[in-house]
Amino acid sequence: MRMKGKVAIVTGATSGIGRAIAEHFLKEGAQVVFSSLSETMELADPNAFYVKCDVSKSAEVDNLVQAAVDKFGRLDVMVNNAGVGDSHTLVETTDEEWRKIIDINLTGVFYGARAAARKMKELKIAGNIINMSSVLGKVGFFGAISYCSAKGGVVQLTRTAALELAPLGIRVNAIAPGFIATKMTENILENKEFNKIIIDSTPMGHVGDVDDIAKAAVFLASDEAKYITGEMLYVDGGWTSR
Repeated sequence: MRMKGKVAIVTGATSGIGRAIAEHFLKEGAQVVFSSLSETMELADPNAFYVKCDVSKSAEVDNLVQAAVDKFGRLDVMVNNAGVGDSHTLVETTDEEWRKIIDINLTGVFYGARAAARKMKELKIAGNIINMSSVLGKVGFFGAISYCSAKGGVVQLTRTAALELAPLGIRVNAIAPGFIATKMTENILENKEFNKIIIDSTPMGHVGDVDDIAKAAVFLASDEAKYITGEMLYVDGGWTSR
């Protein structure tokens, strides 16, 4: 088991990519704190624990990290996965819509990385932080101005944090998924015209599934990646190779 003895937090863990990551971590021997906006989450595994958290609020993220340490005694891995989608162009986007996407998808990642790094430094743990970016953090996409901006910000946040935290032995990397079949993408992928655009833009000819991302997260969280930091791992079926 590649994560035996490690304690991990996964935000946005009630469904989709986040849940898959958290469940794969459990299978690999980790103790895992699942987190999301839901009031409760039923978890039968004694190595799993749930904490409600709004990642756009720094105090709640700090409390989440402390709750993980109070429960399991340490923190080795922080996965900043919580996020929301966007479907507005530049001229259509309101102030409120912009703030919502940036607050959750970028500022929430900053809060999570900061809280984890502070705790790892305090406990003298050479842990690692995994941020969720996107192929849309590298390329533009019509009608997703806020989302692309936030995910691009996550890329630079990751690189800079990796430089700053390397002397502490803390690794910081990001995963950049392509289009993955989840509830968040369900509506757009059901649109035949849009689905064709996605498939035609993906050299491997199909969308990914949540296990593709979860397995990448396990790799980055494990000691197999102990010399990798500041990297963007694109899991996109070749999307960004075009």
